[in-house]
Amino acid sequence: MSLLPKAFLLVAALGLAACNNPDRFGAAGAGAGGAGGAGSGFIDTTGLGDPNDPTSIAHFNQRVGDRVLFPVDQHTLTAEGRSTLQGQAQWLNTNTSYAVIIEGHADEQGTRDYNLSLGSRRAAAVQNFLISQGVSAGRMRTISYGKERPIEVCSTEECYSKNRRAVTVLSVGAGS
Repeated sequence: MSLLPKAFLLVAALGLAACNNPDRFGAAGAGAGGAGGAGSGFIDTTGLGDPNDPTSIAHFNQRVGDRVLFPVDQHTLTAEGRSTLQGQAQWLNTNTSYAVIIEGHADEQGTRDYNLSLGSRRAAAVQNFLISQGVSAGRMRTISYGKERPIEVCSTEECYSKNRRAVTVLSVGAGS
């Protein structure tokens, strides 16, 4: 048997061996009571925290809302977008230990350069609104991905509308 098949078999055997004890952390998961603490029933597999904890990133993403959508070829905020951003501003003003990156996105229609510019204007619109609501500009930065990071890939308006967005991404420990 040559070296390559032996190496492959060794890697496969090690991979299978790692899977042979699914209860290696005990019945409660990692640590006593699992990652969510004794009896909570919550195990954080994302690293974002418990959505029921009002100071967690998961709560911000799921309950407050981490994104706003835009109409075709526009960077002006809709009434629904402003409402979401008001909630974001309240949360960010309460939880000042988080820094913010605002990602601007566009749908797949149009040129790469046009969509990068549109994504940049969308991110700036969100940032300016959050600043107007009292969030420190020093905690935020913007980036545009244009059409490079779609949520949905298809050729229907339903997909396009999900990709015309700005997403507020939180990071811990860099806020001011």
